[in-house]
Amino acid sequence: MTDSTDLGPEDRKIVTLARSVRARNGVPEGAAVRDETGRTYAAGTVALDSLKLSALQTAVAMAVAGGATSLEAAAIVSETGAPSAEDRAAVRDLGGPGTPVLLAGPDGTLRSTVSAG
Repeated sequence: MTDSTDLGPEDRKIVTLARSVRARNGVPEGAAVRDETGRTYAAGTVALDSLKLSALQTAVAMAVAGGATSLEAAAIVSETGAPSAEDRAAVRDLGGPGTPVLLAGPDGTLRSTVSAG
C-alpha cells in the first residue's frame, strides 16, 4: 500500500475529491477524473431503479458532458479490491489505454494503480 501523500499533487487532489464525494453522499464509491486541461469531475455511485452507474462511469460521463476530449487520470475510492472491467473501459474510451486508474481505500490510502488498457 502507498500513502496518498506519495502521489503528486494533482493525483492526490482527485483521490481527495473522490473520497469527499463518497463520504458526503454516503455512497459505496466515489470517483474523480482529470481531463486534458486539468479540470476535474467528481461523482458518486448512481443507483436508481432505471439507471445504475458506478462512480467512475458517472465521473467519465460528467467529463464528456463538460466537453472533455481526453483524460489524464482517474481515481476511485472504494472498499473493492480492483477497478471493474467496465470502469476501466469507460476511462479507456475517453483517455486511452495508458490512462492511470488509481484505487484508494476509504481512508485515502492508495491500494493500486492500473492502466485503463
